Amino acid sequence: METRAVLAAIFAIGVLSAVPAFPEEPGSPGPQPPAVPAPPEAPGAPEAQPSAAGTTIGDVRIQSENIFDIADPKEDNWLFRLANRLHIRTRPRVIRRQLLFRPGDPFDPRLLAESERILRANGYLYDARIRPGEVHDGRVDVDVRTRDVWTLQPGVSFQRSGGKNTSGVDLKEKNFLGLGSSLSFASKSTPDRRTASMEFSDDHLFGTRVRTDVLLASNSDGRQQTFLLQRPYYALDARWAASGLYDRVERVDSLVGAVTVASSFETKKKTIDLSAGWSPGLINGWVWRFFLGAKRDESRFSPAPATTTTAPVPADRDLVYPYAGFELVQDDYEIARNHDQIHRTEDFFLGWHVRATAGYAFPSIGSDRHAVPVTASIGKGRQIGERWTLTSTASADGRVENGAIRDTRLSGDARIYLRWSEPWLSFATLTGSRFVAPDGDHQLNLGGDLGLRGYPMRYQAGDRMFLATIEQRYFSNWYPFRLFRVGGAVFFDVGRAWGGDVAGLPATNRLRDAGFGLRIGNARSGLANVIHVDVAFPFDGDPSIARAQFLVTTKNSF
Repeated sequence: METRAVLAAIFAIGVLSAVPAFPEEPGSPGPQPPAVPAPPEAPGAPEAQPSAAGTTIGDVRIQSENIFDIADPKEDNWLFRLANRLHIRTRPRVIRRQLLFRPGDPFDPRLLAESERILRANGYLYDARIRPGEVHDGRVDVDVRTRDVWTLQPGVSFQRSGGKNTSGVDLKEKNFLGLGSSLSFASKSTPDRRTASMEFSDDHLFGTRVRTDVLLASNSDGRQQTFLLQRPYYALDARWAASGLYDRVERVDSLVGAVTVASSFETKKKTIDLSAGWSPGLINGWVWRFFLGAKRDESRFSPAPATTTTAPVPADRDLVYPYAGFELVQDDYEIARNHDQIHRTEDFFLGWHVRATAGYAFPSIGSDRHAVPVTASIGKGRQIGERWTLTSTASADGRVENGAIRDTRLSGDARIYLRWSEPWLSFATLTGSRFVAPDGDHQLNLGGDLGLRGYPMRYQAGDRMFLATIEQRYFSNWYPFRLFRVGGAVFFDVGRAWGGDVAGLPATNRLRDAGFGLRIGNARSGLANVIHVDVAFPFDGDPSIARAQFLVTTKNSF
């Protein structure tokens, strides 16, 4: 009864919100379809494109704009001028080397659109706009305009979810010296461990298409070392890729309600993955990619230090195998605003995406068993009319041993966006997972830290789970200090984790909660997209749960 009442209330809010609840600010847009122009603060308003068919590209003019537009009287103050002076603007050569076109190339509007998406994917840019100019002598000049965000973060951080706190002290720079590199030093405390780390990453190492990521972390329960060197498929028409990954992790893992193995144990994992791929490129809107690789996936377990339990730990694994696979991508994107971000341009992928790999592990090359590791995923999005956007994905990741499925996770996700008007959007998502014959160190959890906002962290566990969420989102035009974008949400969550070798959990049935929250988008920062401040009220569970859960988290989306 409570579930139906909450669903009816949220749906009613959405219907009523088709009429704006507050008067619009002068000049603010009225109801529009999902594909809308960039916000006024974004550089380079869309312009009519000239008839440039059959021409070549002339000059490529890069205009990298600072954080604040001092020419705007609303942003012309001493604080914003100081921020602009302290900030090192993204260097034009960093922008130029990400473009998919050069002077003298045939003019192709598709490459301009894809280059925009590549630039917008950088966390150090607020937005990017690429527009052709006038045609002259068979050539067309192209203007590339970007706007930076503040990328230096010295300070402290705090968040609360699932009744537990996470805090940290860090120094991060996501656009070091304006070169697009990221460098961070951090100290973080979570409910599981304390971590001190250093990380460096660059998507265009030494001005190339090579990506690198180096992470060194010392934890209270172990350490982590990660080294990645990769030449990815940086564009739809890229013809080859290569990658090398080394990852080593030592930590203490905990399971909820474990029966057949110890609830806490020490884990030592080592992964080495080398691969290379090739592609015939973009043909009639579709891209086929093929790749070969070799991987070592080693996991070793032992009793956690200072524990007295006599329960066995999970069995060790050592899988060494070559593998092959393919990927199919459809070139289909839509530009949106006020879906998962607040007043920022969003690139929605709506095409088909299919990927699959299969390998063969056997003892003569170092594996401890015969096995066929497999992965597969498929996804598709769709725009229905001017109001509806739907996306869905499904995946499988596991292995086959002696003709039987082992440690295989099956997952699915569906998301629905319904645009009522410019500030109002209804959102719903359904996620489900199932572990088939999981190894002893794997289980599925559900709680306040994993989307069920009214409950403690990892409140339920098992080998299967589902989570459904309905939100009525509101995107305001309030722009305090011209630094933050503000929104809000009313939400309802329902979910459950169950099955497998778990016992002694306080609740085994479905769990429901409802609540409301504030969303604060950092319009001038590239370090945290949306701050969530939520109050959630649980409907189920045991009496020890607080009647209201307060959550403060930072996420990449609304």
